[in-house]
Amino acid sequence: MTTTKKTYHHGDLKITLIQAASDLLHKEGANALSMRKLADIVGVSRTAPYHHFKDKNALLCAIAANGFEQQTERLRQLINQQDHSEETFKKYVFLYIHFAQQQSELYDLMYGRTLWQTGTPNDSLKIASRQAFKCWIDWVEALQKNGVLTSSNTPLRVGQATWASLHGLARFLIDGIYIDEENVTEMAEQMLEMMILKHSLV
Repeated sequence: MTTTKKTYHHGDLKITLIQAASDLLHKEGANALSMRKLADIVGVSRTAPYHHFKDKNALLCAIAANGFEQQTERLRQLINQQDHSEETFKKYVFLYIHFAQQQSELYDLMYGRTLWQTGTPNDSLKIASRQAFKCWIDWVEALQKNGVLTSSNTPLRVGQATWASLHGLARFLIDGIYIDEENVTEMAEQMLEMMILKHSLV
């Protein structure tokens, strides 16, 4: 009995491999992901994934880079809409935490030590992560100009502090330190109280 392998356009196969690998990551985690298993899921020869990714590390970098690109796109939409209100900032904070909760394996891959310490982050991942951070800083600057966030320091420093706060809360949730979602919500609201600039009515 012979198994028929699927055929893909070169570019389409790369996208399909990243999507399938992302799905497998979400369901079973990074340890369950292998080039051979991915090839079987997609229905191509076991050598086909190596035409796009030299090894598992390169594949994981591509998945993480794709996550950063999605994050950048969401922020760019807010910037392009010129929606720099306090309400939109609050919504984004909860969207960020929800993303970390619902896509914990991807979030961990994007920000964890699997690639940044244990593995080897490639140029594509470094570029994607830097672009995501630059986009965040651009929005922070817009929020400062709109009086939502403090201007007591540069957009870079305020951006670093706010993102570090978001990441810390997300890690609490992912790592199970605060597994009660109500607690996380209250913590996020308190964090926002400290972040958002309060204007005097006097």
